[in-house]
Amino acid sequence: MTTQAARLKQQQLQDVVFRGATRFFAFLVLAILAGIIISLCIGAWPSIKQFGLGFLVSDQWNPVTHVFGGRNSIIGTLLSSLIALLIAVPVSFGIAIFLTELAPVWLRRPFGIAIELLAGVPSIIYGIWGLFIFAPWFGDNVQPWLQRTTHDIPLLGTLFDGPPMGIGMLTSGLILSIMIIPYISSVMRDVFEVVPAMLKESAYGLGCTTWEVMWNVVLPFTRSGVIGGVMLGLGRALGETMAITFVIGNSHSSIHSLFDPGTSIAATLANEFTEASDDLHVASLIYLGLLLFVITFVVLVLSKILLLRLQKGDGAHS
Repeated sequence: MTTQAARLKQQQLQDVVFRGATRFFAFLVLAILAGIIISLCIGAWPSIKQFGLGFLVSDQWNPVTHVFGGRNSIIGTLLSSLIALLIAVPVSFGIAIFLTELAPVWLRRPFGIAIELLAGVPSIIYGIWGLFIFAPWFGDNVQPWLQRTTHDIPLLGTLFDGPPMGIGMLTSGLILSIMIIPYISSVMRDVFEVVPAMLKESAYGLGCTTWEVMWNVVLPFTRSGVIGGVMLGLGRALGETMAITFVIGNSHSSIHSLFDPGTSIAATLANEFTEASDDLHVASLIYLGLLLFVITFVVLVLSKILLLRLQKGDGAHS
């Protein structure tokens, strides 16, 4: 009886220690997050005090005259990420369909591993490849063709106007799409594989094609996971630094077409942080970092709200 009581007391002590440790680490993460936000606000305060919210809409970035604005960097970040998503999402969806429904069994594992290995390639390798191999080929072959093809189309002609230099917003979006495809396709493949086989076999038995099964059965069943994978890729694209720095052009000029060189928040920080010569310049760069943090946080919050609404809708329908 004494041994049993001692064992029960030991288990209770272990449970208390375990709950205390998990609570501590949970609050530690929140404390670190709060510390990052506070440190960014303190570091950016001279720029916030000088430019205020006008920093968000100003396109001026001149370290000589000490006038700074983050509009072009913000637009470059959002535009390059949007281009990457528009390309990567359908490609990733096709890869996931191929790996789960169409590929032979012997090919699924090596092909899936090959796709996942792309996520392990350092971003600077993508940047070097994009600058020295992809950009020259893209500027000599694809960009002139796009201009000739879309010249007489009002909206597309404007998007693909400008000198075909190879580097620019479109090139950065393409490189980003290659970088985030492994993340999105891996998540899609994993969630597609958890769909009960009975659902798909029933749809096939009713005469549905593979596309109809994927679009009407698999995708509604896994849409929360698919959206989560897309948001993971978007978060990866928003914060990418080295690859974007190589191919985006690093220009603070306004963007009028997808061929124009531009910059992103991460590229601006990478290029100028070590060369900032005065406190206001450094504070403006930290202000950009704070804005990137806010943009990423807002994207994650909106994605979480969307997932909760989808789950609520599924519960209401059931």
